[in-house]
Amino acid sequence: MLYDEAIKQLGAAVSLFEGETIRDPSCIESMSNHILKSQEIITELMASLDMTAGGEIAKNLLSLYSYFNQQLVEGNIEKKPGKLVFVRNMMDQLRSAWVEIVNTTAATGAQPIPSGINIAG
Repeated sequence: MLYDEAIKQLGAAVSLFEGETIRDPSCIESMSNHILKSQEIITELMASLDMTAGGEIAKNLLSLYSYFNQQLVEGNIEKKPGKLVFVRNMMDQLRSAWVEIVNTTAATGAQPIPSGINIAG
């Protein structure tokens, strides 16, 4: 659900870059709010990583999420939609990968690994 919402927020931000809306102060504020919401979601994903149990995957995801937030900050400051589109596309690919993992786990009858939130990191 977090991936879906981040993708939705980034899509809304990117759509505000179209045409002359980028010059409208209310659109700039709205665009920034969508980007900030995406950053908050990505930060929540970072906080939920279990670095002990997650091993290398958790470390790689942490690096990736940090990079995504950096790109969103730069895209917001520089008003470059390409950086937002890149993060949105990567989030969509990650979401698809997680869906595939869940479906594969369910199809094989394997017991899913219980997940919890580890905000201590």
